[in-house]
Amino acid sequence: MPLHLGPFVRWRSGLVLTWICLFSSGFTFTGGEHAATVTHPLPAAFSDLLPHFLVEPDDVYIVKNKPVTLTCRSTPATQIYFKCNGEWVHQDQHLIERDVDPATGLPVMQVKIDISRQQVEKIFGLEDYWCQCVAWSTTGTQKSQKAYVRIAYLRKNFEEEPLGKEVALDQEVLLRCHPPEGVPPAEVEWQRNEELIDPKTDPNFFITVDHNLIIKQARLADTGNYTCVAKNIVARRKSSSATVIVYVNGGWSTWATWSACSAVCGRGWQKRSRSCTNPTPLNGGTSCEGQSVQKSACTATCPVDGGWSEWSKWSPCGADCTMWRSRECTQPTPSTGGKECQGLDLQSLNCTSEQCPQTASGAEDVALYVGIVAVALCLTLLLIVLVLVYRRKKEGLDADVADSSILTTGFQPMGIKPNKPGVWAPRRAARSKNSHLLTIQPDLTTTTTSYQGTLRSRREVTGKFSVSNGPLLEPLPNGSHTLHNGKLPSDPNDFMNRLSSQTYFKTLPRDNVNTSYGTFNFLGGRLTLPNTGISLLIPPEAIPRGKIYEIYLTIQKKEDMRLPLAGCQTLLSPVVSCGPPGVMLTRPVILSMDHCFDACLENWAIRLKKQSYEGTWEDVLQLGEEVVSEPYYCQLEAETCRVFTEQLGRFALVGESLSMAAAKRLKLLLFAPAYCSTLEYNIRIYCMDDTQDLLKEVMQMERQLGGRLIDEPHVLLFKDSYHNLRLSIHDMPQAHWRSKLLAGYQEIPFYHIWSGSQRTLHCTFTLERQSLSTCDLTCTLCVWQVEGEGQSIALDFNISKDIRPLDSDFLLMDNCTPALAGPSAFQIPYLIRQKICSSLDTPCPNGADWRLLAQRLKLDRHMSFFASKASPTSVILDLWETQHFHSGNLNQLAAVMAEIGKQEAMIFLVSDGEC
Repeated sequence: MPLHLGPFVRWRSGLVLTWICLFSSGFTFTGGEHAATVTHPLPAAFSDLLPHFLVEPDDVYIVKNKPVTLTCRSTPATQIYFKCNGEWVHQDQHLIERDVDPATGLPVMQVKIDISRQQVEKIFGLEDYWCQCVAWSTTGTQKSQKAYVRIAYLRKNFEEEPLGKEVALDQEVLLRCHPPEGVPPAEVEWQRNEELIDPKTDPNFFITVDHNLIIKQARLADTGNYTCVAKNIVARRKSSSATVIVYVNGGWSTWATWSACSAVCGRGWQKRSRSCTNPTPLNGGTSCEGQSVQKSACTATCPVDGGWSEWSKWSPCGADCTMWRSRECTQPTPSTGGKECQGLDLQSLNCTSEQCPQTASGAEDVALYVGIVAVALCLTLLLIVLVLVYRRKKEGLDADVADSSILTTGFQPMGIKPNKPGVWAPRRAARSKNSHLLTIQPDLTTTTTSYQGTLRSRREVTGKFSVSNGPLLEPLPNGSHTLHNGKLPSDPNDFMNRLSSQTYFKTLPRDNVNTSYGTFNFLGGRLTLPNTGISLLIPPEAIPRGKIYEIYLTIQKKEDMRLPLAGCQTLLSPVVSCGPPGVMLTRPVILSMDHCFDACLENWAIRLKKQSYEGTWEDVLQLGEEVVSEPYYCQLEAETCRVFTEQLGRFALVGESLSMAAAKRLKLLLFAPAYCSTLEYNIRIYCMDDTQDLLKEVMQMERQLGGRLIDEPHVLLFKDSYHNLRLSIHDMPQAHWRSKLLAGYQEIPFYHIWSGSQRTLHCTFTLERQSLSTCDLTCTLCVWQVEGEGQSIALDFNISKDIRPLDSDFLLMDNCTPALAGPSAFQIPYLIRQKICSSLDTPCPNGADWRLLAQRLKLDRHMSFFASKASPTSVILDLWETQHFHSGNLNQLAAVMAEIGKQEAMIFLVSDGEC
């Protein structure tokens, strides 16, 4: 074909070299519509510019069989050609448009090509189909970016479809969806009952980056059919519907008031009811378990009708010639709705004429009346003078003398009351008439003051200190106040003496055996009452940095506390004091104490009570209905209760039975003399609440008496059935032994046991042997609740040659130090603890955070409580420390950390020097 060179005659010789290069590259330039011949030379001012792209080809998708168009636009450009997958596209496939930029006068060239599905499929392989354009100017060439051409598609089948679920109200719901494979990747949206779910308008929904749908807290309105929808430029696919049903488990309403007693007079029954409407079960939720009606025995007081007393004697005849007599409705007085007496209570009778007095009063009567008035005036004046003298004397009394009653109202003698017949008590030495004045102890029920502001003794004005500026007590003498990592110095007498000098601490017991104390700073520590099951864990950082507190832990005697119990309420734990009250804590401490109920909250309403500063007991928490925003929280175990509290004070667990199935655990202990040289032999059976503090108390009492445990302890469930506990001895060899008990059995009243206020209830069986040579004793002891469960205990031993392995000391093996301060009080080293907290406190998308730790340690029922704390991991570790104080195994904790996938699994390999 001919080459038109006319327009190029005016070009310089240098441009001819450029065309020669173009010819050498194999290009053919012809006239016509699609020719790439340059017809307009560049202006001389821009002849040395390289081309730059105004439009570069973009990635495109071929939908079905529709071809796609790639566009390239450049200035200044004399030639533009496309290259696809390394090969030049034929010039006939280019659609060329030319223009001139009005601002610069440079030529603008635009080239388009079409790509079909067949072209892409021919090149199908490991690499995508791509194209790019190359632009020339008189100075050189430029290449555009690569544009990838892909065939769009969306497969039909989802890789994972959502599955239906039944969930409880407020539970989190996760619906999974993995869309079908597609190019471009499919976008996912969710529908509920064919309506689009928009997380922006309803924040209860959340769609994850991997297309799963999370319902944060299931509501009743969230019940429905959920569909996952995947779409791209090719198609739109729907998954199968997943039905989510939100159910509501039924809950009991509060008990109605008790009905009137069925008997009008005497013993009868009364009942109360509740309904399963709080809430009502919905959508297949479980109905309430337990009784909807409760019965209780009652005694109605019988009405007493009134009866007249005898008539009084007739009065003397009056001035009106009338005499009177009266009677009263007092034999008996009407009560409890009884009828009043019927008839007259006053009678009159006319006198005879001889009995009528004279109508006129004589001079003697006038003198009598004047004398009576004079005496009354004298008595009135004398009373006024006495009152004035008394007030003047009282104002002149010394202030210290006036206040002396305040200093003594909180104390009472510690002497033991005289023994009742048949009740054992330790022997006591004879006392002088005033010996009780030397053995007074504080009354723990007196009103106390709080630790707000400055605490001081009543008479020591200068010995004041502040909670926020220093230790709670004066420094210990000789530098013993210094904290160190290990056991605390033990000087109970000095500590108790200094406590007693402060106003609040005058109510503390002086029993050093059941009191532990220690000095603590921000590193925390632990107080323990050995052999009682009672301890106080002070976590690190619970005490503010820079503060040093002296903290105590003690058991209060139940009989001294006079804890108010009403109705079916019963004391289920020791009464424990920790303090001083009012100290500032930045984290909750954990108070552990035993309880003696069957741990079935369906049968109980258990409340944590705390004594206020005024001395009254208040309900601060109901177990099972904890609110994480409150300063108290309980973790209930089979025999122990862990109380999280940010306020120290006096605590106790009080329960109210909700049904006859509610039961307390009783511990049965059998003691007998270790040596017997007489014909009589006593067996004492203690029936007490199953808590370690009572076990310790009985053991110490029997050790002083010289008693010996003759059988292992037994546990008996004592139910709320109003029936007494009965004890009897059977199957004794009558030829050698006889019982001196006149009746066939002994009984302990129901309310003596149920109240829990009497600590050492027991019965004594006195047996008599026929001869001193009789030493073998075999018998059966039966202990049972009338119309209830019981225990049958077989005894067989020699009372003189006792080779039984049981001894009272085997139950008192807790030799732990009462007070530990600093890192030595904890199983987990302090630095490792900090590493675990920093690693697990931060939420992890795959769940490998504190929530998984709680689940592995079987503490997931307290998730909401942990989540409310600034460091959930630290609270979990505090609870682990409390539960595993004696049996803690760091290897087990390390294994849990390894399951979670954390490097802190090597905590057991850390040396003491590193920590």
